[in-house]
Amino acid sequence: MLFLKRLFQAPRLEAEARTLYRQIAERARRPILFTLYGVPDTIDGRFEMLCLHAYALFHGLKGKGADAEALSQAVYDAMFADLDGSLRELGAADIGVGKRIKAMTEALNGRIQAYDLGFATGDAELEQSIRRNVYGTATPTDRQVRWMARHLRGIRSVFAGTPVKEICDGSVMSLVPEPPDESLLESIDGAR
Repeated sequence: MLFLKRLFQAPRLEAEARTLYRQIAERARRPILFTLYGVPDTIDGRFEMLCLHAYALFHGLKGKGADAEALSQAVYDAMFADLDGSLRELGAADIGVGKRIKAMTEALNGRIQAYDLGFATGDAELEQSIRRNVYGTATPTDRQVRWMARHLRGIRSVFAGTPVKEICDGSVMSLVPEPPDESLLESIDGAR
């Protein structure tokens, strides 16, 4: 009986997962992240933004039951199916795609561990994880790193505080904060 329930739920979760994935991918492509926040506007920089937003979603689904776990896996699968397709569109050979996808899954899993550690140990560790992963070879200012950490805290908090049903139906995205613009960031920094 449980097998049949899962069998009939799978398409629903897959459709919801694809929608959620598209929504977080759109958020990860916000131009302000690449201009004001200083993320390199490269394939690697865009992948890092996707990982950061996916991390917040996955964290928000963690520990919320079987439906949340299934949705999390379905979003993960949708993400890597999309990345696979993107690599093929860029002309990567079949043999190379598998190796690149494996490297990307390992990279995402590493980011998840690094961000979890950062949240567990404090601002300095989180900012260091962001500097190392998001910015890679770029040289962001301390303010940009601090702003990105603040943005990650905000989106992670929304996903963590939202019931699975609202995450599943996509209504959570209306609650996910946009990256603040420069005037808001300046006022926040000035209040420190």
